Amino acid sequence: MKRFSFSNLMLVVGLLFIYLPMLILVIYSFNASKLVTVWGGWSVKWYVGLLDNSQLMGSVVRSLEIACYTAIAAVALGTLAAFVLTRITHFKGRTLFGGLVTAPLVMPEVITGLSLLLLFVAMAQMIGWPQERGIVTIWIAHTTFCAAYVAVVVSARLRELDLSIEEAAMDLGARPWKVFFLITIPMIAPSLAAGGMMSFALSLDDLVLASFVSGPGSTTLPMEVFSAVRLGVKPEINAVASLILLAVSLVTFLVWYFSRQAEERRKRAIQQAIEEAAADSWKQPDVRRAQAPEAA
Repeated sequence: MKRFSFSNLMLVVGLLFIYLPMLILVIYSFNASKLVTVWGGWSVKWYVGLLDNSQLMGSVVRSLEIACYTAIAAVALGTLAAFVLTRITHFKGRTLFGGLVTAPLVMPEVITGLSLLLLFVAMAQMIGWPQERGIVTIWIAHTTFCAAYVAVVVSARLRELDLSIEEAAMDLGARPWKVFFLITIPMIAPSLAAGGMMSFALSLDDLVLASFVSGPGSTTLPMEVFSAVRLGVKPEINAVASLILLAVSLVTFLVWYFSRQAEERRKRAIQQAIEEAAADSWKQPDVRRAQAPEAA
């Protein structure tokens, strides 16, 4: 019988430490009691009650909307920044540019939020925009923060790519933009998906930046939960958190599944191309030997 090693024990403890609180939260979302720490039987009334809590549901929809916009913008900007850092190796200010791209990773969110708040206030005084802080300013702040994570993830993938594939496509007459969209993008698709999911999760979870750059009518879910928890955890909070966990888990699984399928198709296509090239190389000597007697 295989012994249960210390490393396996630490793995189990670590997984329990991460996922057990989530499991407890989901279980207590079905608690019939108004006191979240006292079990009163199973009930789904808190899920039904979410439909009547327009303020909480509004913050959920608003947070999901901002997170989707942030993921799209962060992937676009982060990919371009990663492409510049990995493919354009010689230009003035490259080190400074790399530092500016990765600075949000180490910058305290309080400093970032305060600087963005001062920026928006100064812009409103100088050019009249934004007239009021809301969803757009939160989206800009989250994109600034999340694009750095996407740039790091995509840069790591771009450095691992075989440049000979792109060079072969350009030798065959493909323009650089066509090579980028038809060859490079499919090869880095898993990292794009990972960066998008990371940006979505970071935006959905952010409290500090949103607190600085939000305005009236733009309260996000973390802000709503934080203000509610200060007066005591409500059962509706457990219910909405469970729904978000379910949605995020489902989206994560779908992205992982389709990314895996795409990667397997790409590997099969490469293997098929290698086999066809090898078969052609074997046929050429046979053709030459067959042509030699005819020439004689």
